[in-house]
Amino acid sequence: MKASPTLASNLQMVLTDLIELHLQGKQAHWNLVGTNFRDLHLQLDEIIAAARLFADQAAERMRALHALPDGRSSTVSSGNRLDEFPEGLTSTEDTVKLITARLERTVQTMRDVHDEVDEEDPTSADLLHAAIERLEQLAWMVNAETMSPTVAVTEPSS
Repeated sequence: MKASPTLASNLQMVLTDLIELHLQGKQAHWNLVGTNFRDLHLQLDEIIAAARLFADQAAERMRALHALPDGRSSTVSSGNRLDEFPEGLTSTEDTVKLITARLERTVQTMRDVHDEVDEEDPTSADLLHAAIERLEQLAWMVNAETMSPTVAVTEPSS
């Protein structure tokens, strides 16, 4: 099977967001300060590992479909949908909010392209399903760091 331009474009959007998520996770990891530093520092490593794994799977799926993944920094910088991560040190509380928002944005990209991907290639959609499931789990876990027990579970704190 050869990917259509639409399928290739949709998988490229997912790829650029995942690469950017990995890079922003590292930025947060290196510049994190404050209460519960160590736990969040380690949790960021989990998020980074997941983003790298899913990016690699998306890129390799593209190659299997005879499409060309583009992970160059200029492409990632101009093509991702995530807000830029702030420069300098960030508190653990701010980092939780920033990373949760970026996890949710990455998942939203996957949801935005899902139906078109699934229509053309259910196997690629299966990769999206696995990534969505894990990234949503990680968003919940990192967001729980600053949630209060009085917050409704249907309302994220970010």
